[in-house]
Amino acid sequence: MKSRILGTVAVLGLLGMGSIAQATELRLSHQWSNKDVRHQVAQIVADGVAAANVDLEIKIFGSKSLFKPREQYRPLSRGQLDMAVLPLSYAGGQQPAYNLTLMPGLVKNHDHAARLSASPFMKALEAKMAEDADRGRGHGYLAGGFVGKDKGITKPADVKGLQTRAAGKAFEQMLAGAGASITSMASSEIYNAMQTGILNAANTSSSSFVSYRIYEQVKCYTPAGDVALWFMYQPLLMNKSTFDGLNAAQQAALLSASAKAQAYYLEEAKKQDAASVEVFRKAGVEIASMTAADFAEWRALAQETSYKAFVADVPDGQALLDMALAVE
Repeated sequence: MKSRILGTVAVLGLLGMGSIAQATELRLSHQWSNKDVRHQVAQIVADGVAAANVDLEIKIFGSKSLFKPREQYRPLSRGQLDMAVLPLSYAGGQQPAYNLTLMPGLVKNHDHAARLSASPFMKALEAKMAEDADRGRGHGYLAGGFVGKDKGITKPADVKGLQTRAAGKAFEQMLAGAGASITSMASSEIYNAMQTGILNAANTSSSSFVSYRIYEQVKCYTPAGDVALWFMYQPLLMNKSTFDGLNAAQQAALLSASAKAQAYYLEEAKKQDAASVEVFRKAGVEIASMTAADFAEWRALAQETSYKAFVADVPDGQALLDMALAVE
């Protein structure tokens, strides 16, 4: 009988629903192309277990060929899918606490993200995952920034009066609090919206800015640097019962491969931010830098908008938020 799994970059594995005798093939789903860093993370895990020769194969289904992006978490939890790389905030409807994994100003930079992933805050989130038969021990964050059609955006005053696209509800709340008008759309629609005058500012991930050629439509780019507002937690998830059903050699191979994938994820995420700067610079786009003082202004605004809304919506939201903010 074919087994079902769920897991994270370092193999999230862990609390479970039922046991299985042995797993030989696991299905892993994600929404991206095979050139994307998140596919490469999955491939490192698949290659690692294959090289270990422990009678375990991970078959990757990319480009949303198995499930639609926002529909992956539920089958993972139910054991209908083995593994997936996905933004955890996609499951914010099932677990509102997950919305903290796409919250403005919560993560300052990639090294801070790594410390956050090793903190009591992440352990609290893992407890939430355990309620759905998931838990995480491996992690991955990607960062993003701002673009301006006519000017640079580094601080809240810069977006006042602009028609802006934000990545996620919490960012929309914060930007609206700064006086921006919000137009919701997928990141794939930013280019046309900029071109036709529907948007004059936007924020999304570094990789999306490049892959959708947004540099052709803007005057200024504020990338993720020493400080950045936009960070999204995007782990590789795994169901505990399936992980527990693997034999000791298979578990060891999966954990070892996942640890390598997590280390790669962190370094590659940093490289993507730097690479995006070069792409925009070569296109003649001005590069702006957000300062620590700018970041502090954004976070103060988020406290009064996004954070306040989160705490109001989530019963233990204040405790979770405090744990996240306590990480330096």
